[in-house]
Amino acid sequence: MRPLTVAMVSRNYFNLPLWIARGAGLFAAEGLDVTLDHIEGIEEVNERLRDGRAQLAYGVTEHVILDAESGGRSVIIGGNVNKLPFSLIARPGIVGIEGLRGMRIGVSSLRAGSSSLIMKLLAARGLHYPDDYDLVPCGPILARWNLLRSGGIDAGLQGAPLNSIALEQGFVSLCEPRTEVPQFQFTSLDVQKDWALANDDVLLRFLRCFLVAHERFYSDRDEANAVAVTETGIEPRHANLAWEEYTREAIFPRDGEASAAGVQALIETSALIRELPSRAGTHAEDYIDRSWLARARASL
Repeated sequence: MRPLTVAMVSRNYFNLPLWIARGAGLFAAEGLDVTLDHIEGIEEVNERLRDGRAQLAYGVTEHVILDAESGGRSVIIGGNVNKLPFSLIARPGIVGIEGLRGMRIGVSSLRAGSSSLIMKLLAARGLHYPDDYDLVPCGPILARWNLLRSGGIDAGLQGAPLNSIALEQGFVSLCEPRTEVPQFQFTSLDVQKDWALANDDVLLRFLRCFLVAHERFYSDRDEANAVAVTETGIEPRHANLAWEEYTREAIFPRDGEASAAGVQALIETSALIRELPSRAGTHAEDYIDRSWLARARASL
């Protein structure tokens, strides 16, 4: 069995396709001993990919763009969260995004991830960072949820199914970002290109599992929900709500592909917010290599 490590962010629903692949024995059938390494810090996921502790990553896509700008070799080879699955959830009593003036908003990181999106959404309502609100770098969805409940932050993006759970507990939704930004590549399957070139056969075996798992997610609701419950500890009804949203909105790509429109939206948002105007002139496909996934698909 060939060992392989995939770094991924926390134990959230984003990871479901790879959990399905592991649970269904797809990796073992390809002779792969895959370790799914759940990491709380989104920056560390990228660091492990770059230094070789992980060979693949379900990472925040903005890190690939930042890495490329600094001369790195990270590349997107598949999709993951191709559309935004979030609601902007706030504590009770906050009315509208305008009510966030002077408030603390939890984000995954100040360098990448949800901070760009938060700044874009609030700027459209006349609120600008850092004058009008504070950003609190507190990690991914689960960490934000815990801080929101404890009062450590006043608001933050919560993904399905935690957005539904939050509403049931009396928190409020200030907006649904997907209605304002319909295409946005939030996370993706990433690799270091040099490793990929040197391990072509291993990567193709992994990607065959990746493709099959995405189809299983869409075609077998019961399997997907059972895996979600086991891996995250959510209730079956919440797992089903998440599955319905993800399939209805095609948040996971059924074909496993990254979204060119979603990456382009990310580039433009990031360039605007992070004052890197040269990035806005680049094209999504500059960061995506579709060749490995195409060959894996042809070999199924």
